Amino acid sequence: MKASDLFVQCLENEGIEYIFGVTGEENADFVQSLQHSERIRFILTRHEQGAAFMAEAYGKLTGNPAVCLGTLGPGATNLITGVADANMDHAPLLVITGQGATTRQHKESHQIMNVVQMYKPVTKWAQQVHHADSIPEIVRKAVRTARGEKPGAVHIELAENIAKMPTSATPMEPRRFRRPGPDDEISDAAYNIIRKARSPIIIAGNGAIRKRASNQLRKLAERTGIPVTTTFMGKGAVDYEADHALYTIGLGQWDHVADAVRAADVVITVGYDLVEYPPQLWNPDATETIVHIDFDPAEIDYEYHPAAELVGDIAHALWQLDRRFARDGVPDYDFTVQREAHARMRADIEEHADDDTEGVIRPQKAVWDVRQVLGPHDILLCGVGAHKMWVGRHYHCNEPNTCLIPNGFCSMGMPLPGAIGASLVSGEHRVLGVVGDGDFLMNVQEMETARRLDANITMLVWEDGGYGLISWKQDEHFGSHTDLAFGNPDWLRLAESFGWQGQYVVNARDLRGALDDALNHPGPSLVVIPIDYRENMKLSKKLGVFSDR
Repeated sequence: MKASDLFVQCLENEGIEYIFGVTGEENADFVQSLQHSERIRFILTRHEQGAAFMAEAYGKLTGNPAVCLGTLGPGATNLITGVADANMDHAPLLVITGQGATTRQHKESHQIMNVVQMYKPVTKWAQQVHHADSIPEIVRKAVRTARGEKPGAVHIELAENIAKMPTSATPMEPRRFRRPGPDDEISDAAYNIIRKARSPIIIAGNGAIRKRASNQLRKLAERTGIPVTTTFMGKGAVDYEADHALYTIGLGQWDHVADAVRAADVVITVGYDLVEYPPQLWNPDATETIVHIDFDPAEIDYEYHPAAELVGDIAHALWQLDRRFARDGVPDYDFTVQREAHARMRADIEEHADDDTEGVIRPQKAVWDVRQVLGPHDILLCGVGAHKMWVGRHYHCNEPNTCLIPNGFCSMGMPLPGAIGASLVSGEHRVLGVVGDGDFLMNVQEMETARRLDANITMLVWEDGGYGLISWKQDEHFGSHTDLAFGNPDWLRLAESFGWQGQYVVNARDLRGALDDALNHPGPSLVVIPIDYRENMKLSKKLGVFSDR
């Protein structure tokens, strides 16, 4: 067989189900081989960045990588933002790019650039295929590396002449291994710190939403009553309606939940990534006693210097702690401050539930109605902008992996293509994207992909005619903002032109019904609302900026 046939067989052997991308001359042999696969579906996208975001959402929801595909040169550069987003947000993903023949890579040649070198900073591993016989090893290593903790992106480059090479090699059998857990001695040390605490608290991050980790975290919290707050990407690690749930931490401003963390004498971090929410914002004096539970050792940071580190499988580490509490009983902890913070945060979330504004809709009301129409297992994807701050603070989850928010690399443009990727694996569960107008238009071309696939997705666009988050931050720091305004299309005509259902909702009382109609409509739907971002600075003034504390 030729090398591109072998490559596809190796991907099939690894359980790859979807490849998203744009074809070109230099990956033509690979795509031709892919056409013969009965196990992998190729989805043509309208831009390579959209392909990467589709694969990222698939990887986050399943724990297994999908593939995003591009050709050399501009195809590879178009992919890189979505690949970097997946890598920093720890979603397993494979990126495959074509390349010019090895016979012309040493000289100035059409579209030739060092793609592997370009991808090294934004992937866990990047490798060119130098010989057809090495494909089985490269694919096996790529998938294992992408899936392994912490998950991320891996890049493989296949040059056009290598793809045509004959080979007699065969795919390698995938074999799994069990991650080791912390030993008993360090688990005892961590347990003793937690047991002697007066008022411990747990910050659960992205690593805590793996199924086994989430299950064990819930058991530990239910047994001990230790409050659990999550980062934006840790939403759903515990059920937000549980007594021990303490909503979400992550704003740059000081918030009610930050009061609860400051009042704790031991902070237990579970799967916490500093890239999401720097410890300077919750431990500015570097005085907190920290117990670190994660797949990797703690990042070196002056404000994050753990007293004990349980490094290894998170679920196993949590099980070790839970087993010790089951043996010894639970101390009489004092969670008074945490309960007060919970009550204040709950009041904030409910404050605008019954809004009846006309002509403009508050962010709090928009998020409240979204939570009411979505079921516990439905999936929300949020973009990056001012809307992310409101979703992060006010939207909470019953289950892990039901709210996807880019919060590491924080790239705009994810929700529309991400929702398409999510719809392929969501089954009966509904998929809703919450986006700003600036965010949505960055990958608006994928509306055609959604229509072509007849994807059951709804996009809720918050329209303010500008880059609202940047305006918010500049207003906080400078008292005014630079020119950040832009124009928008006629939303209903845009929806009609792409074959989507479209609604423009201007009154708060009508939003919930519109969302229900859109989510129940087969195929893609667009709901647009004029958002009242006057609430941004009201929140800042209410909470105060970090420097005020």
